Amino acid sequence: MRVILLGPPGAGKGTQAVRIAEAYDIPHISTGDILRANVREGTELGRKAKSFMDAGDLVPDDVILGMMGERLAEADAKNGFLFDGFPRTVPQAEALEGLLIERGQPIDVVLRMVVDAREVVQRLTGRRTCTGCGAVFHEAYDPPQAAGVCDKCGGKLVQRDDDAEDVVLNRLEVYRRSTEPLEEFYWGRGLLRDVEAVGTVDEVGGRIDTILREHA
Repeated sequence: MRVILLGPPGAGKGTQAVRIAEAYDIPHISTGDILRANVREGTELGRKAKSFMDAGDLVPDDVILGMMGERLAEADAKNGFLFDGFPRTVPQAEALEGLLIERGQPIDVVLRMVVDAREVVQRLTGRRTCTGCGAVFHEAYDPPQAAGVCDKCGGKLVQRDDDAEDVVLNRLEVYRRSTEPLEEFYWGRGLLRDVEAVGTVDEVGGRIDTILREHA
């Protein structure tokens, strides 16, 4: 199974990606996770990407594409993969398409997570991340037992720079301007399917499972 998840920040792509990867035994490839790991580790890629990420802007294509090419060459991606947060632009999609054609690994389906912008802002600005173990909580939906303290390791909970309201609003505008054209790109290839991303994790997951069973 080769799947791409599309949708604005906060649509729940990461949560559903984990479920899909486990169900189909394929790697969950998240550009956001890979980039943030590089930022934490202070690598050259991380230093280059951090200024863009903190402002809510897209990381340059050459950085992302080089990273994805290396990731697809790893053994666990041979029989399938799930992209979460990539591609984000039509040029990235075109480059990915060329790479996958060379490898004989065409995309099976592109899932578009559909959610209202006001819901996205509420979801993201309420997130709090542990500085120790990286666990994520939410002030409204999944609060810690003690305010500001991680339930898992006792670390300090903070709002990520890219979850501040002004940055979230910019991220949504960047998505609208740069990423939504992907919908037309994949619609034209007959790959795009919509998923209503409002409801419980299981409800949204059930909608996704129904679509993926058609392509299994």
